[in-house]
Amino acid sequence: MSAPIRVVLVDDQALFRAGLRLLISSQADLECVGEAGNGADGIRLVESARPDVVLMDIRMPVMDGIEATTRIVDAATAAGGGGPRIIVLTTFDLDEAAARAIRGGASGFVLKDADPEFLLAAIRTVHAGSSVIAAAQIIELFENFDTKRMPPAPPVAYTRLTPREQEIFALAARGLSNAEIAAAEYLSEATVKTHISRTLAKLELRDRVQLVVYAYENSLIA
Repeated sequence: MSAPIRVVLVDDQALFRAGLRLLISSQADLECVGEAGNGADGIRLVESARPDVVLMDIRMPVMDGIEATTRIVDAATAAGGGGPRIIVLTTFDLDEAAARAIRGGASGFVLKDADPEFLLAAIRTVHAGSSVIAAAQIIELFENFDTKRMPPAPPVAYTRLTPREQEIFALAARGLSNAEIAAAEYLSEATVKTHISRTLAKLELRDRVQLVVYAYENSLIA
């Protein structure tokens, strides 16, 4: 049996954290390894507890979840990659703060009133390297709240992708799953997964969420 997914909770509401802790502890494949009440304490906790996934509230005292997310991701990048996947918790579906957190490196967002089973599925999904937010939702977020978009001129790193990698990049940026890409390109899912991994590495992106962000910012997606 594989080791449980290690989860850290960062939220300023103790009662809400207690509910999340009970929910996570009820699952055999999940383990809550720490809690923090603000972003600054959350950063220190991540450094010591080494979680796989962080549930990060956006609005907190001392340091908000956007700044904490950015610092955690930047520290992981500076250390050579890795680091936890971060799911931000928000009250609103279309939230400017959520858009900023996604740009800062979060792997998705979940509403605070989401169904418990959805939240548990989200933890497992981001830990597996997949996205809990559809490409269309990411684009809608940025179109509503974020205007950082470059003119239609592919960046140098993108031009270094092979033609096949660019094809798969385009399909992934539209939100297609590995199985859907495999069917469209007449490839095995294993081959698609390899292409996606190489593409993320070449573009220095953490996951498929950041791939969609990259595609949007560089006008590589409609």
